[in-house]
Amino acid sequence: MYKVMVAAAHPDDETLGCGGTLLKHKANGDQLFWLIATEMKKEDGFKEQEIQSRENEIKLVSDLYGFNAVYKLNLPTTKINRFTMDELIGKVSRVMNDVKPDILYLPFKNDAHSDHRILFDSAYSCTKVFRYPFLKKILMMETISETEFAPSLQELAFVPNSFVDITDYIYKKMEIMKIFKTEIDELPFPRSSENIKALATFRGAMAGCKYAESFVLLKEIR
Repeated sequence: MYKVMVAAAHPDDETLGCGGTLLKHKANGDQLFWLIATEMKKEDGFKEQEIQSRENEIKLVSDLYGFNAVYKLNLPTTKINRFTMDELIGKVSRVMNDVKPDILYLPFKNDAHSDHRILFDSAYSCTKVFRYPFLKKILMMETISETEFAPSLQELAFVPNSFVDITDYIYKKMEIMKIFKTEIDELPFPRSSENIKALATFRGAMAGCKYAESFVLLKEIR
């Protein structure tokens, strides 16, 4: 049994990036932990109804995945850069040392959204083996509407080298994503059910299965 943690800049990143993989981990008896970096705040213009609706969505999604714990850093969405890197590293480090995950899923380091990039930088700083010896596997995930909008330069491209067969979990992933009502829409919107399935089909063809999620493996210790 493994302890698996996904670091999501925003609620829904975990589902887009590795929802099927998380469901597969749970089916295999692994423990799941969800770190959510940001939240909606009134001072940033969000209404109380929007904030409560998002909290309800998080609770429902957490229950459907069977997360053992959810950790919230309570940072303002789209404004993580208000905090110093030292502050962010400290917040992530406390969660890492509490969970002590074996496997860690991170945002892609070159995602278009600055929240994703900053969360990656702060979380990756918490992966040094001499300080976090429990970590055995670190991967970056592919998040629709962020990863494919990274600059089209070779050195910034998402080039997967690790794949997970999610054929048995693709439809549950899609149903979970629908819970985030304001984050999904019809084509050609990137976060549509059709596009989620299309990407899984494409990655599955690369991996020799019907549906897959893809990752960039950064480190694995066996």
